[in-house]
Amino acid sequence: METKGLVHLYWGDGKGKTTAAVGLSLRALGQKLPVVFLQFLKDGLSGELQPLHQLGAKVFSGKPGMKFVFQMTPEEKASLLEEQDQMLRQALELVSQNDRGVLVLDEACAALQTETVSESLLRRAVSDRPTGWEIVLTGRDPALWMREAADYSTEMKCISHPFEEGIPARKGIEY
Repeated sequence: METKGLVHLYWGDGKGKTTAAVGLSLRALGQKLPVVFLQFLKDGLSGELQPLHQLGAKVFSGKPGMKFVFQMTPEEKASLLEEQDQMLRQALELVSQNDRGVLVLDEACAALQTETVSESLLRRAVSDRPTGWEIVLTGRDPALWMREAADYSTEMKCISHPFEEGIPARKGIEY
């Protein structure tokens, strides 16, 4: 009997969305499931990517030195849209080669809000996935359609954060 893959949504203003997605990815890898991990709007330097890759996950992310979207010219933003759509197409090609697994679309909410991924392509990734694939979406403020598609919806709420006390992001902890 084939198990239907579900949609996981980790969202909110608190820390832990990507961490939760990585944890689920590690669990899946430990059970010999394929994992495709795609990070939108990130520079590929986060500490979790190399271990995921070493454990067999297929990892897609941005390039070091990437600007924040608000710093980009319209031409740079258009180029980022093309790059991220291409990463998503490549990830979906890998997904189509297996009956089941986990596809993480980290920062999908922000990529959609900043118009740096095509909404139609992102919607298809969620709605047209193979039956046995779990889809994980992360980000601060998900679109209504993401909330409606979610079988699991976990809101991470910030109660306190060291940044409020002037402590910057720390290597190995926040990235």
